[in-house]
Amino acid sequence: EDLNNNKNNVFCDRRDVLRWSSAATVAAVSSSGLLSPLTANAVSTSKDGNLPDLPPEAVRSYLQYRISLQISADYYLWELQELMENPSDWGDVGQLFRVNNNKGQGQPSRIERDYVNPMRILSLSMLPDTADALRDSQFKFERAMGKITKATAGIQRDLPVEIDPKAVPDAKKGWEEGRVALNSYFTTLNEVTGLNELRAIPPPGPNQTQTYGRSKRKYFDLAKKNKVVSKSWRSYPK
Repeated sequence: EDLNNNKNNVFCDRRDVLRWSSAATVAAVSSSGLLSPLTANAVSTSKDGNLPDLPPEAVRSYLQYRISLQISADYYLWELQELMENPSDWGDVGQLFRVNNNKGQGQPSRIERDYVNPMRILSLSMLPDTADALRDSQFKFERAMGKITKATAGIQRDLPVEIDPKAVPDAKKGWEEGRVALNSYFTTLNEVTGLNELRAIPPPGPNQTQTYGRSKRKYFDLAKKNKVVSKSWRSYPK
């Protein structure tokens, strides 16, 4: 009986930590200031009149993923772009595409989790014409990520391999094609919702961040908070 009670207590504790982790992540996003202008329209349901032409499932999916997709765009601009420049950082790039099959429980790669899966779920919830446009952008994004994977494969810090002179240009080309595809996806969502909330990633240049119109400092503050949450959950006894 004591053993059963202990097992139940551990199970409950894990659920509590999971709830805490999720809540802490949401709180971190809220306190970071990165929600604006995504909350400026105060969209909560289709009943408020802001999304009258979307199917109910599309409204739910949009409200669920709009903020996380914009923050993924922040990462794409302010972190992934920089990784393309330096082959010594390409070990980190490889981690983004790596599927975790720990103990037989397959976990999607970060690219799948933060980009492709939300894009897929949103497209499946939309009306046919919109769904086709979103899928087209999604497939272009996936092909672009494939180019990054191919260009950076097997190259990492302290690993003595000869780097193809075309590797960096090819990686940067993949990043650029992914940027264009992600922007196309955002444009379709902005058009179908009529809210124009999602910010497109500007092309590289000295005024890129200024043109983007979001706070780089607030993004990195949020990233640090999320790393603390993730570390706390991973260190919890299994």
